[in-house]
Amino acid sequence: MGEQEQQAGWSFETRAIHEGQPPDPTTGAVVVPISLSTTFAQEAVGEHRGYEYSRSGNPTRTALETCVASLESARHGLAFASGLAAEDNVLRLVRPGRRVLLGNDAYGGTFRLISKVWGPLGVAHTAVDLTDVDALAADWPDDTDMVWLETPTNPLLSCIDIERVAEVAHTHGALVVVDNTFATPYLQQPITLGADIVVHSATKYLGGHSDVVGGFLAVDDDSIAERLRFTQNAAGAVPSPFDCYLVLRGVKTLAVRMDRHCQNARAVVDLLVGHPKVDRVLYPQLPDHPGHAAAARQMRDFGGMVSFTVRGGEAAARAVAAATEVFTLAESLGAVESLIEHPGAMTHASAAGSPLEVPADLVRLSVGLEHADDLVADLEQALEHG
Repeated sequence: MGEQEQQAGWSFETRAIHEGQPPDPTTGAVVVPISLSTTFAQEAVGEHRGYEYSRSGNPTRTALETCVASLESARHGLAFASGLAAEDNVLRLVRPGRRVLLGNDAYGGTFRLISKVWGPLGVAHTAVDLTDVDALAADWPDDTDMVWLETPTNPLLSCIDIERVAEVAHTHGALVVVDNTFATPYLQQPITLGADIVVHSATKYLGGHSDVVGGFLAVDDDSIAERLRFTQNAAGAVPSPFDCYLVLRGVKTLAVRMDRHCQNARAVVDLLVGHPKVDRVLYPQLPDHPGHAAAARQMRDFGGMVSFTVRGGEAAARAVAAATEVFTLAESLGAVESLIEHPGAMTHASAAGSPLEVPADLVRLSVGLEHADDLVADLEQALEHG
């Protein structure tokens, strides 16, 4: 597996099932074994067969890292114990006294990590509107080491032109990090658009079944990958072999799941647009969405996440979120079951009072794989009775 088969022109779906996952040479098992060993026998002092200690490297983790890196069109993949562990590893590249430019519509946990953990250690940050690339270029802080963007963003689903942001950032010698959790490598491959590092919460669409927590980094540059791999081992926030197995199992069905997520999301959007109790629908496929052009240019499809604001303010939004029956009121996203949440009080509560604070009347949906008719009917009754 690896470069030879990629060069043969395998499609995304085929690589998701086979890349880095040859039949086991000992038994012929077609599923990658879960290698639980923490240590590995050496043939002589300092001579091993690629593995010495499971924090530094593990065969099951290697299979996952090889596969997802291929899907992201990157030469290097690094798996972590959580998405935030992966993000923390990336932020170690920022020099003390230097700055991160963070999109002003970002995951609350990312903002918390940058502002509350790395801020006291000397890393500055500025929240900026990354949809306005001209303004970014015109008002570039000279102490910037890194631009951190999501597209689509969480939870307002803004879409950012990765290629243009990368051009501006690279002109100033800054790294570009793209959180690709919402889009997944099936819908969007930021490395091909100029990103230096791609971040995933593997807990979400990559795993896809709400049963594993994980993170992932994809990198094409050898020197960046070497620095990240050093801190991956030195800091040790690595996933267990069983977690790697679960994410790898999920990745095998990523393409077919994403097709259905997108299909179901469109059915939900059709209901919400024009509904008397809905003020605004945020979905990149809609022609009046501010990021529609960027999304159409760099994404295969528009994803399974939908956000909307409710007439009646925060009380109405909370009521709708609490009134569904098929949609489960819960945090997280990207799995087979549909979820609903009130971001201001749940996933983005840590951003309250900051430039990243989200609207109080906002509801976020992670549209799952149930039958579209059931999802639409459930939202209809929730909007009526919520």
